[in-house]
Amino acid sequence: MPVDRNQLQQKYEIIGESPVLKQALDKALQVAPTDITVLLNGETGVGKDVMARAIHDMSHRHEKKLVIVNCGAIPEGIIESELFGNEKGAYTDAHQSRMGYFEQADGGTIFLDEIVDTPKNVQVKLLRVLENGEFFRVGSSKSRTANVRVIAATNKDMWKCVENGDFREDLFYRINTVTISIPPLRERNGDILLIFNKFVSEFAQKYDSVFRGMSDEARQLLLSYRWPGNIRELRNVAEQLVVLEKSQFLNEDVLKKYLKGRQSLGSPDNLPMIYGEDDSRNNDFQSSQNHDIQLVYRALLDMKNDMSDMKRMMGTLFYNTFRSGNVPRSLPAPGSSGAQDAKSRKRPGGITDPSGISIGMAPYSNIDEEEDQNHPESRNDPDLSNSRYISQKDPDEPESLTDDQREVINLFDTDDLPSVEEVEKFLIRRALDKYKGNRRKAARILGMSERTLYRKIDQYEIL
Repeated sequence: MPVDRNQLQQKYEIIGESPVLKQALDKALQVAPTDITVLLNGETGVGKDVMARAIHDMSHRHEKKLVIVNCGAIPEGIIESELFGNEKGAYTDAHQSRMGYFEQADGGTIFLDEIVDTPKNVQVKLLRVLENGEFFRVGSSKSRTANVRVIAATNKDMWKCVENGDFREDLFYRINTVTISIPPLRERNGDILLIFNKFVSEFAQKYDSVFRGMSDEARQLLLSYRWPGNIRELRNVAEQLVVLEKSQFLNEDVLKKYLKGRQSLGSPDNLPMIYGEDDSRNNDFQSSQNHDIQLVYRALLDMKNDMSDMKRMMGTLFYNTFRSGNVPRSLPAPGSSGAQDAKSRKRPGGITDPSGISIGMAPYSNIDEEEDQNHPESRNDPDLSNSRYISQKDPDEPESLTDDQREVINLFDTDDLPSVEEVEKFLIRRALDKYKGNRRKAARILGMSERTLYRKIDQYEIL
């Protein structure tokens, strides 16, 4: 019996009335009765697994198995065996023959989540099984077949992976038959409160608690937050609020403690947003670079989370910019009319802003210099050893602009101030390019821990 969109949403508890969500659901209803290969594209936490289950349940294969495989979670050495099975003795510890996921899903559906993370040698065999259903178990020369409908999913730009050589182009065209884009939560602004209220109601009942509601400011914060973890993150926040803020009326300050990801309009880690003097998003800044950098200083002064990382990264940015000679060295403090002497604001530890807060602590600190001199790689790396002290360079010394410096100037030489997220991504990319992907060196020159760098790379999806 055909299912309409309302029935689909009710059955799978898909809440929302936004046009982008309805478009995705309508497309799922169209392709579900067929055997066509479907690619689900969407950020982490948007519910790709729910969509895959709904497509399977609405298909003529619903009485057979749905096998869910997270390709990114399977080690490279065993993923072929997991997908296609193995014969006894095919490798160490292969004490018996075993069916793979494709055999288990015979007659049903296999959901390949994060398919772009499969190794290149496995991608060749995926192409074969998608073309004609044929595959070989590991350690066997006997061809086997499986009648399987494939649903794949990714949270990455698959075509970029093809261009970078990480994903086969022929497999891309075979998988990308029908693409359903599942919208992120920030594009479903009208659905956020509906979903939040549902989660709160469920958890209040589960934990025998009472949710007293929230202020208008807290409600607005829920709507303006970027939700990088999407529905999964919203559910997590709702559960924490019910359990930890039991029977409390929530205000904006309380809610902020539970919002750990990127804030609205691309700002990272709850950093306050920067607008013009009239606080309007659409205000065209007609200001000089001097005024633009003052706005960056104001944002840095107001940061409450991840303060040290951002200061170090901005220090690297301003180091290159100051050397280019295109930015005034004497910046008036926010709210003041005069400029201080640049020397009174400069310390050996890095650039210091007008109010005395040092920007760029780790890359220019004596501690880091002493540590780097003792490190074998740093002794042979002029880029790590010579970028310590800004004061060694004559501020008025003429020099031609490098490509890096010109790119920094272009980043700020616009009518609209770039978001701090854009600055972060720019610096991380340049550092990784500079050291040919060496993340340890990139982390050290950016003044952050390797763990933080890995988190930022994942957060910004930097390949």
